[in-house]
Amino acid sequence: MTETQTIDLEIGGMTCSSCANRIERKLGKMPGVEATVNYATEVARVTLPSGTTVEDAIRTVEQTGYQAALPQPDAVRDEHGTSLRTRLIVSASLAVPVGVLSMVPALQFTGWQWVALALTLPVAIWGAWPFHRAAAVNLRHGAATMDTLVSLGVIAALGWSLWALIFGDAGRPGMQMQFQWLGAHGDELYLEVAALVTVFLLAGRFIESRAKRSNQQAMRSLARLAAKEATVIRDGADLRIPVGQLVVGDRFRVVPGEKIAADGVVVEGASAIDASLLTGESLPVEVTVGSEVVGATINGHGALVVEATRVGADTELQRIASLLQRAQEGKADVQRLADRVSQWFVPVVLVLSLAALVGWLLFTGDVAAAFTAAVATLIIACPCALGLATPTALLVGTTRGAELGVLIRDARVLESSRGITTMLVDKTGTVTEGRMRVEAVVATTGEDADEALRIAAAVERASEHPIAKAIVTAGASELRAEQVSGVAGAGVIGMVDGRAVQVGKPAWLADAFALALPDDLAEAFEAAEARGATALVVAWDGRMRAVVSVRDTVKATSRAAVERLGRLGIEVVMLTGDHERAARQVADEVGIRRVLSGVTPTQKVDAVQAEQARGADGRPAKVAMAGDGVNDAAALAAADLGLAMGTGTDAAQQAADITLVHGDLAGAADAIALSRRTLRTIRGNLFWAFAYNVLAIPLAMAGLLNPLIAGAAMAFSSVFVVLHSLTLRGFRPTA
Repeated sequence: MTETQTIDLEIGGMTCSSCANRIERKLGKMPGVEATVNYATEVARVTLPSGTTVEDAIRTVEQTGYQAALPQPDAVRDEHGTSLRTRLIVSASLAVPVGVLSMVPALQFTGWQWVALALTLPVAIWGAWPFHRAAAVNLRHGAATMDTLVSLGVIAALGWSLWALIFGDAGRPGMQMQFQWLGAHGDELYLEVAALVTVFLLAGRFIESRAKRSNQQAMRSLARLAAKEATVIRDGADLRIPVGQLVVGDRFRVVPGEKIAADGVVVEGASAIDASLLTGESLPVEVTVGSEVVGATINGHGALVVEATRVGADTELQRIASLLQRAQEGKADVQRLADRVSQWFVPVVLVLSLAALVGWLLFTGDVAAAFTAAVATLIIACPCALGLATPTALLVGTTRGAELGVLIRDARVLESSRGITTMLVDKTGTVTEGRMRVEAVVATTGEDADEALRIAAAVERASEHPIAKAIVTAGASELRAEQVSGVAGAGVIGMVDGRAVQVGKPAWLADAFALALPDDLAEAFEAAEARGATALVVAWDGRMRAVVSVRDTVKATSRAAVERLGRLGIEVVMLTGDHERAARQVADEVGIRRVLSGVTPTQKVDAVQAEQARGADGRPAKVAMAGDGVNDAAALAAADLGLAMGTGTDAAQQAADITLVHGDLAGAADAIALSRRTLRTIRGNLFWAFAYNVLAIPLAMAGLLNPLIAGAAMAFSSVFVVLHSLTLRGFRPTA
């Protein structure tokens, strides 16, 4: 059997998904090589047979016209974005004066044309260089994309202007632009077309570049969650070492408040583990000797000694990271309509332009008319409106979304929103507040509920446990407790004003202190548990006095959000790691009919894929996922549309397609509605951009449009696209 090795290569220079396909095909032609290239992550995963080196694969990519290198973990891949930003700023600074001079005759002075030319040349050559270079690469491989259209449009506008300045009348002192409906007199300038088209397209490319870089930050956010050092016990002594030096079987100490360095089993101590960063659940996990713990979770109040069972790439955190990466690689990038059409549009325009030139020469012999018709045909197809169709609608739509607290990543997200039929929502932090609060205090006959709460708050004041914090906040007690101690997973005891106080589970109070639970408190306890709340009993002086129930509260807007999503044709399904009773209580409160409870982080991805497989007519369903925890990150990436709460973790937000700034599920309905509206606007823009070409090209070929009128028509199409995009400013969320 032939030995193989699989490597990842960072790819540079890709401008659209067809670039990724071209690299993939070129690598696939190497004997025994298999490759997949992800345009979104700019990474190629390549399997090399024995005898084929990494250098061979890199050389093949470079021969295709792109850059390739092995990943550098500590490197920040921001060079492309910085270069685009510099080009955009410089080009815009030069292009704006050109546009003003060209379009406002009152500002035109003697020799203004040459000033405009001097300002345009760096924009059309240096500013548009990424488009020219990509067009040349595409041409070398017999392909045409959006870059080909941009490059041809800029070159045609600049070339005609140079001809008019040098050989025509446009360069004469005092000459201004003359609008001629028929015939060309060689005095028309299109410098503002060359300059402004470049700026608009650079702006769109810069937005796309930023979105891609943001997407790549998700893995770095996961890496930052892990502990950096561990206190390992070796030869009876404590030794502080980097986490990467831990091996399976090592025993390490974890002090209160410290991150656990690796997955393992507790061998000494007891504590409560805050696993909310990984599980998304607010309740801490009580651990004692023999309990399993997960790396990157945070130790609570007790000191622990943990024996490592999984380290490095085998930890739960790294498994979640791997799921996230695989989910991103498996998400097909939606090929833009403009790129698909440009594959045949550009060659057709070139053929038609040549046909106009030859036809006029053969039938009229008029060289000037032939040249005018050919150039007008080319300019009328300049992709200014085509290039503006997506960026302008995306800019207006995303700006309006930001005002509503909805951050949309890019145009691909809008495509994803169109056919969504199911939305999976995490419970804690998404449907609920994610913060524990005292729900009710029920006192037994003859006792004061408020006094019981104050006494419990005094004992719990020293604890960092979320339930204790909720009791302290609600109790607002001036009482002070002494001799406070806790029993992990059971409760806490202390002295308050000379009274021996216990707060904890009734079973612990019965076993440890032989206290009996009165019937009325037993009913209150069972009712609280049935509601999905966590209930504790407060006792002092040998009697159980009250039941305090604590629970995570449902957000006030969650029910209305579920109803709005239903009106948008989307079924909402709750997906949570919590137990069935608590999940069902919350679901009933907000009107969700289907609940998937007890789901682990790994199973959340499986649940997304299972919902996608439930589509009708043998076609996969489109599924959205809304969540806020690291445990949701892989599911957010695997879903057709991921929505992250802005109050959640960075990893969740960076893995998602949409971030809801206010952490409110109501924003999910706004996001879907706005995304669909923006997508309709983009499609309308693209229709106009193509339709005006289809209608105007025959007129240009017939000599009924000179290049000036062709440029004016193109400018009008751009204005229409911009005005159409601005209608998104009026988007209002429906009740």
